[in-house]
Amino acid sequence: MAKKTTTKSKGVSKKAPSERRSSNEGGRRASDSAGEAFIKLLQSPLVAELVAVAATAALAALAEQGFSTRGGGGGTTGKRAGRAVKAAGVAAAAAVGRRLNTEIDEIRRAAKESKAGAKA
Repeated sequence: MAKKTTTKSKGVSKKAPSERRSSNEGGRRASDSAGEAFIKLLQSPLVAELVAVAATAALAALAEQGFSTRGGGGGTTGKRAGRAVKAAGVAAAAAVGRRLNTEIDEIRRAAKESKAGAKA
């Protein structure tokens, strides 16, 4: 490969690495604040509760699949395990959906009560 030719301009000094600053004065990037916001979201009580609800529903579905299909023919163990995992995922998603709907309904109810209280 041929070398690229470079031209050096005279009189232009390069900044030392310690002098370089990002466009943001604090040196923080937008991704830093987005990451921090995501971490705060993961630490919220609602997310913790949703994870617990999903885990409980998935565990219950796995237990049900494991006990109800034991000894019953009709497939290999791998297929049965795959069906159990799929059922666990469906149960977890349904449980999270129900919990979120409940939470949203409570928020709407509180907002209506707040509006009614402000008008009175």
